[in-house]
Amino acid sequence: MPSRIVLSAALALVASWGALAAERPVRANPAIDMPRFLQVAAEAAEYREAHRVSEDEFIRLSRLPGTVVLDARSREKYDLLHVKGALNLSFPDISLDSLAGALPDKNAVILIYCNNNFLNAPGAFPSKLPSASLNISTYIALYDYGYRNVYELAPLIDIDSSRLEFEPALPAPLSDRPESASIVLYRAVD
Repeated sequence: MPSRIVLSAALALVASWGALAAERPVRANPAIDMPRFLQVAAEAAEYREAHRVSEDEFIRLSRLPGTVVLDARSREKYDLLHVKGALNLSFPDISLDSLAGALPDKNAVILIYCNNNFLNAPGAFPSKLPSASLNISTYIALYDYGYRNVYELAPLIDIDSSRLEFEPALPAPLSDRPESASIVLYRAVD
């Protein structure tokens, strides 16, 4: 039911956006399409509901051949700490070309997570407003580009008790490394 409410609200926004645009004499930019974005966001929101997974399911899916764990945070935050084996494709760098290179198989299982999935590591995972969560933007973008096997880590997890293993991209002093992870995530290879 919440998905239908989101879809209805998005469609109302699309309609009101069109009315506002008609009132303002602004040059159209064919490379920017807010009404289409809102439509895609509503579709993705409905689809996403069945693609949010627990930590255990995230781990299980990560072990499937061909699965990609995608980290869309900035390279700086990724380098500080990320889920072991995750591929970094910073959200601002998502494009037709970068996706074709990094995620050429649109049918591959792709697992995503963001800052708002983890507590107690504010340097690497600073909190965002819930409505500005990177998972939302990343999910909508991947959906728009045609990826349908995208699964989002759903819960808020204390990094100190997580069963996911984290690693820095750059060696860090032992005192800065998390001590708690017990399950290793690897990028599955065919």
